[in-house]
Amino acid sequence: MSKSFIEQVHYIRIPVKDLEQSAQWYRDVLGLQLLTITEEPVAIIKVNEGPFLLVLVPTEDETFSHFTINHEQAFSIGFATPELSRFHQHLMDHQVKVDHMEEDKGHAYFHFYDPNGNKLQAHW
Repeated sequence: MSKSFIEQVHYIRIPVKDLEQSAQWYRDVLGLQLLTITEEPVAIIKVNEGPFLLVLVPTEDETFSHFTINHEQAFSIGFATPELSRFHQHLMDHQVKVDHMEEDKGHAYFHFYDPNGNKLQAHW
């Protein structure tokens, strides 16, 4: 295989209905850093470690960042946290739609939804 020209994933775009509200939610509830809301407009959110960004893109369309497998929603973005139980409780305390924590072969995880219905995962 030849050397890849791709160095890293720089950002993932997430569709949102209300840009301001969503940017505040990713900042205040998930604790991520809101870098800016541009004139386009999009909100640029920095994930704590590394150069990875989430870019919130406003849309009126009924669309999500997740997809379906056999008619079931499947997440496309997974967040890692060493404090999985505390994060799960934190989300519930903030009235976030959160699924039960599960474990599969020593891998613990749960799914949760942002205010726009985008399905996300947290794991450790």
